[in-house]
Amino acid sequence: MKKPFKLMLSVITSLLLVFLAACGSSNEQTSQPEQDTENEQKLTGKLVVYSSRNENFVDPLLNKFKEETGVEVLALHGVEPLQLIEEAGNVQADIFISNDVGALEYLRMKGILEGFDAKGAETIDAQFRAEDNAWIALSVRARGFIYNKDLISEEEMPKTMEELMDPKWAGQFAITRGGNGSMIANVSALRHEWGDEKTSQWVTAIKKNAGAIMQGHGDIRRAVGAGEFKFGLVNNYYYHQQLEEPTDNNVGFIYPDQGEGEMGVILNAAGVGLVKGGPNSANAKAFIEWLLKEENQLAFVGESLELPINPKLDPPYKHATKISDLKVQSMPLKELGQYFEDTKALIEKAGLDLELK
Repeated sequence: MKKPFKLMLSVITSLLLVFLAACGSSNEQTSQPEQDTENEQKLTGKLVVYSSRNENFVDPLLNKFKEETGVEVLALHGVEPLQLIEEAGNVQADIFISNDVGALEYLRMKGILEGFDAKGAETIDAQFRAEDNAWIALSVRARGFIYNKDLISEEEMPKTMEELMDPKWAGQFAITRGGNGSMIANVSALRHEWGDEKTSQWVTAIKKNAGAIMQGHGDIRRAVGAGEFKFGLVNNYYYHQQLEEPTDNNVGFIYPDQGEGEMGVILNAAGVGLVKGGPNSANAKAFIEWLLKEENQLAFVGESLELPINPKLDPPYKHATKISDLKVQSMPLKELGQYFEDTKALIEKAGLDLELK
């Protein structure tokens, strides 16, 4: 009885080994294609993102990255460049997302950001990225005046930045606090164009003439749409946003300084920088290269209604004016970084508070 039992056990064992081998072979064959997909690099761990960009625009992008890669993303919003400088001896962030190229270049100049040979960087024109790709801009916007068509006509509106100094506009428009990133860039561009003395006079004058100084541009567009002010100084995409509101959307927009001999519209851009010595450097580089894929460049633009920098990509907002159709100030955006720190000091000295009190 023992021999038949051993023979039967041996046969069962052999059959089981054959079955397991077949299953293993089947699993290898089905898992192989995953290695050939775009996500050939398996990512693990965390990514710490500091951002000064509106979190409503940033969070969907970060969630997309997390879903596609499995990396845990920790985001800190409302971060000013000074915080990264203060943490230089104990680096916490891997990535810095900013609405202001000037802030990104300033951090690069301070040694806070570092470059690398990022795959896909060539899709962004050289004027919109650092020489070493320490930061790369992905979306662009123009400064101008959103106005309420029920209160003022296009013909009556100011057509240049300089006109905001005229006392006749006192109480009729709104501006942001001096520490707003786009306001800093605006003033930096004027310093490049006019020099410090006239720019300081401009800051003093607009503070005096403004009917309100608000926390952000979203507050301005809503106030202008509601008829609280005739117009406000904002980025063009806030005009796009107000057009999409169900009410209070009878607004227009002036791109200033478009006339003969005038400086052209002031541009700024939003982008991403690689923090030097970040705790998750590999994930940070992978995030930037992921971001440079065309679909993710559009995801960076997201619902902000800004314009993608990549010329191959159509603006997601169909009513947007292409930057190529505007007269643009000649200053290279990279130069904004050279003005960043001194501009904040000039704004405060001219009497416009960086933060609301």
